[in-house]
Amino acid sequence: MKDKIFEYVRENYGCIPDYPWESSPECAVLRHTKSRKWFALFMEVKRSVFGLGEGMVWVVNLKCHIPERECLIAEGKAFPAYHMNKKQWTSVLLDGSVDEASLFNLMDQSYEMTQ
Repeated sequence: MKDKIFEYVRENYGCIPDYPWESSPECAVLRHTKSRKWFALFMEVKRSVFGLGEGMVWVVNLKCHIPERECLIAEGKAFPAYHMNKKQWTSVLLDGSVDEASLFNLMDQSYEMTQ
């Protein structure tokens, strides 16, 4: 799913992933082309962080309007952001629980909110 998202933002916004951490070379950040602010953070975290048991899961942290964020959390499709401000950021699992079109819509929203 990460690769599809990377392709989507490259085609729509001209963004390419940035890998800023030597200690976590697989973690990626997407930055707004004008403001250079992060609009997405991809990382692999312990499932237990979200109360989901054992193992690891890939997530993307996105900036999101509060009503939509609350709805996603209530539906179990997202969680308060791991490692970010929990008021406007949310963590979305990249395990197929959120469909591709919805993820692209969230990407668009996050990109717009970080101008």
